[in-house]
Amino acid sequence: MNVYTKIGVASLTAASFALAAGVAHAGNVTGPKEKCYGITLAGENDCGNLAGTHSCQGQSTVNFDLGEWQFVAKGTCAATIVQDADGNDHQGLLKADAQAALEA
Repeated sequence: MNVYTKIGVASLTAASFALAAGVAHAGNVTGPKEKCYGITLAGENDCGNLAGTHSCQGQSTVNFDLGEWQFVAKGTCAATIVQDADGNDHQGLLKADAQAALEA
C-alpha cells in the first residue's frame, strides 16, 4: 500500500466515524423533530449555532448556551427542562425565543 492509499483510507475512516456520530445523536429522536435551543451540553449540539461561529455537530464549547441546539420531538421544546449540576433549570427555547434572549 502506497502513501496516498494509506492517507485515503485514513481520511475515509475518520469521515465515516464523524458521520456515524452525527447520525447516532440526531437518531435518538424518532418521528418529527424540532430544534431546541439552550438545553445542550458542550460537545452535544446537533449542528451550527445562531452566532455562526461553527457549522458542525459536536462543536459547542459551553453547557446550555442559548445559541446551541439539539433535536427534540416536535412540540416538546417549550416543555423541555434540563437541570445542571448546581440544580439550575434550563428551559428549551425555539429559535425566535433564543434569538430574542441573546439580543436582550
